[in-house]
Amino acid sequence: MNSKFEGYGKIMKTYAVVVVLFVVAIFVSPGYGEWYGIISVLPAAFLLFYVFYSKRILEALMLGGLLGFLMAHKGDFFSPVSDSFLEIMMNEDIAWLFIVCGLMGSIIALIEKAGGAFAFGEWVSKRAKTARTTLIWTYILAVIMFIDDYLACLTIGACMTPLTDRHKQPREMLAYIVDSTAAPMCVLVPISTWAIFIGSLMEQHGLAPEGQGVLYFIKTIPFNFYAWAAMTITLLVILGVVPVIGPMKRAYERVATTGQLAPPGSERIDMKAGEEELVIPENPKLGNFFFPIIMLVAATIFFEVDMQKGVITTCAFIFIYYVSTGVMSPEEYMDLLIRGIKNMLFPLFMVVLAYFFAAACDQIGFIDFVVDVGMRFMSPSMLPLVVFLTFGITEFVMGISWGMYVIAMPIVVPLAAALGANPFMTVGAVCSAGVWGSHICFYSDATILTSAACGCDNFRHAITQLPYGIMGMILSIIAFTVAGVLGL
Repeated sequence: MNSKFEGYGKIMKTYAVVVVLFVVAIFVSPGYGEWYGIISVLPAAFLLFYVFYSKRILEALMLGGLLGFLMAHKGDFFSPVSDSFLEIMMNEDIAWLFIVCGLMGSIIALIEKAGGAFAFGEWVSKRAKTARTTLIWTYILAVIMFIDDYLACLTIGACMTPLTDRHKQPREMLAYIVDSTAAPMCVLVPISTWAIFIGSLMEQHGLAPEGQGVLYFIKTIPFNFYAWAAMTITLLVILGVVPVIGPMKRAYERVATTGQLAPPGSERIDMKAGEEELVIPENPKLGNFFFPIIMLVAATIFFEVDMQKGVITTCAFIFIYYVSTGVMSPEEYMDLLIRGIKNMLFPLFMVVLAYFFAAACDQIGFIDFVVDVGMRFMSPSMLPLVVFLTFGITEFVMGISWGMYVIAMPIVVPLAAALGANPFMTVGAVCSAGVWGSHICFYSDATILTSAACGCDNFRHAITQLPYGIMGMILSIIAFTVAGVLGL
């Protein structure tokens, strides 16, 4: 009983401190629309402190966002907060995310029920007889599924979890490999959703002729230094050349001493948590896995790398294929379709809160402040490095993924032209910043979806991945510095 009261006491003290901090922040804040300067970092600083203190990201995002709106609107914050949530839910990117990720959850649930995932696991297990070869297969699959990072994160994470569990690998390691190969491959291969999107932005801002965005995107690939570094470091970690260090090492120690593969609290985000034990068909067929996945990739490419049309087409294909072959009834199909969407609601809600926090930071000019500081170090040779660091920090704090590219492109393209810097290296720095910031952010969409698919608490996933993300950052800093000095 005493421990219960002590727990309540700690919570009350924590929130008392939060209230005092909020009151002070409101008092020192100027009016809405004015220049906030250095105090615009307060929500971000509070968020990071609260995440490390409480290990609870949902509350940190909500409170951090609320702090930003209080600083911007003071006592009149309620309506802007309400309007922000409405605007977020009406945002085309959020709608796309709910459709694509929700139906990806359905596809995975259907494949699992059909025994496709089990058959795939048996097929891979005959070729991956050790822990290391299982991790190598995870890496290879991520390279193959370069079409989209969501496709890679959700599919590979869900399908490889049983195999890595069998070899007593901590979920953090699986999540690291999946996350650190998915997005990097998308900016290193010109036939991906990322390439199409970034290429279109290059067209919009005059860096590429209309209809040739992807061709000009190819020129940025050699300069996507963080993506190259991430792919290389991940492979070296798997091979044992780069050692397991820091929080990842402690994850391995946990598995060795307790046998617990997933870190505590993972059931909250695990997209397969709470499901009944999977009943394996008498004759599980590999086609029940490969045919839907092949259809997903083919349909996405056919519809000009449109994942939304790809997942809708695949759901229709699975219905026809599974029902016609007697794998499941139409009623079972619909039940699993809904269950798969429900499995994705928690991670999707976390993404919504990340957008809410980003909107709060935007209200007080956080991006303007970071860009203003970064621009003070501008020169032709330093531009790519400054762009990488400035927008990497922006992505790390705000977790806005492609939204960062929309913000960065109209800033860096004219800057590169004005300073005479290599525009393709500069865009490569923007691409690298987006991937790096997303990797080390505790609440980015990539972190959240990878954690959901691998059944790994997203805080533990982010913190175990962080040392390797810092390694990639250091290598990228060196590469951008050298390339800028040499005038490549």
